[in-house]
Amino acid sequence: MQDKVYYVYILKCGDGTLYTGTTNEIGRRISAHNDGKGAKYTKGRLPVSLVYSEALETKSAALKREIQIKKMNKVRKVKLIEKGLDK
Repeated sequence: MQDKVYYVYILKCGDGTLYTGTTNEIGRRISAHNDGKGAKYTKGRLPVSLVYSEALETKSAALKREIQIKKMNKVRKVKLIEKGLDK
């Protein structure tokens, strides 16, 4: 039985850009980004805020979903974020 949950998430950076990532500890990861210890991309674009997340059962599923989201253009990502906020 799998106890871990993996998340794919989208952050809105301080400059308005979007960053997509994967983690199994979402709170810790967002804190790391805001402490400048996250991804190189977000270091110069602080602060970041969580605007979307999806929980998935396996790391593999989360990584595949991350790739799908990264291939989306910004318009589609914004629609995904808006749809997720309606839940």
